[in-house]
Amino acid sequence: MIHFDISKLETELTKLESQTTQTDFWNNSENSAKVLKQITELKNRISEYKDVKKVLKDVKDIYELLLEESDESFEKEIIQTITQLKKDIEKLEINTLLSGKYDINNAIITLHPGAGGTESQDWAQMLYRMYSRWAVDNGYEIKELDYLDGEEAGIKSVTALISGNYAYGHLKGEMGVHRLVRISPFDSGGRRHTSFASLEVLPEITEDIEIDINPDDLRIDTYRASGAGGQHVNKTSSAVRITHIPTNIVVSCQSERSQIQNRETAMKMLKSKLLDLKEKENKDKIEDLKGIQMDIAWGSQIRSYVFCPYTMVKDHRTNYEVGNVQAVIDGDINGFIDAYLKMK
Repeated sequence: MIHFDISKLETELTKLESQTTQTDFWNNSENSAKVLKQITELKNRISEYKDVKKVLKDVKDIYELLLEESDESFEKEIIQTITQLKKDIEKLEINTLLSGKYDINNAIITLHPGAGGTESQDWAQMLYRMYSRWAVDNGYEIKELDYLDGEEAGIKSVTALISGNYAYGHLKGEMGVHRLVRISPFDSGGRRHTSFASLEVLPEITEDIEIDINPDDLRIDTYRASGAGGQHVNKTSSAVRITHIPTNIVVSCQSERSQIQNRETAMKMLKSKLLDLKEKENKDKIEDLKGIQMDIAWGSQIRSYVFCPYTMVKDHRTNYEVGNVQAVIDGDINGFIDAYLKMK
């Protein structure tokens, strides 16, 4: 049972609103923007709670009227109201679960195919389409930061920014290895293949989070951007690749028009990766990080997508599963996201 502490939220809102009345509040634009964003989010949460509470009261009133006198129009109204109320309560529950330190942040996703050449690269592209569709369907914006085409089909790697409140909170449980079982369209013999691809999900680091990086630990390379199908290709070397030498973390960005913009975006990506690694390794300093390697292979998958010999998508952590594989591939993954949040 999720406990929604409305009084705590209202107290927090009052404190934040009192900050806006201070004479020096608007002097720091970054801090004021952050506080205003928090105020808006708290107001939305409180409003959602009060709306649900009001509808519950309305349902109770209608039910009491029905006890006194049967009315078909009232019966239909209460059924429709309860159906919608159930959805609103489920949404409120999920929003309550999104209380992690960086849950409200934008998300940076990176996909890499496992071993298997064209088949795995095609699977990585299918996953990228799936998350892109999910983002658009759920009101998020998606921006491609780096893209590397596969040799024959698919992608060798892709990094994208998904922007909107709680993008990271919703997607953090998707991080891991995803397994595909299907009859390969690239196999002339029509045999069944198993492919793997990994998804990395990191919160985009905001300006108020400080990460100290030694400039001597960085190797910065520039090269010509090479968008898919020749799109947005700059004739100058505007794309930027940054390598953090101690951990061998590499980030690239080629989405912006200038080298300076690409470098700024790449540094944000690097900071997100280093912060994530720092927290996973429980280290105090960036200099102490060593980096973690994970095989994109059998036994490490979080979810399986099976097209043959039967159709099913199953999450191995929550045991949540659905039979409509195509709907999932088309972006219908909220059931998996919600099941993970409830499990955690």
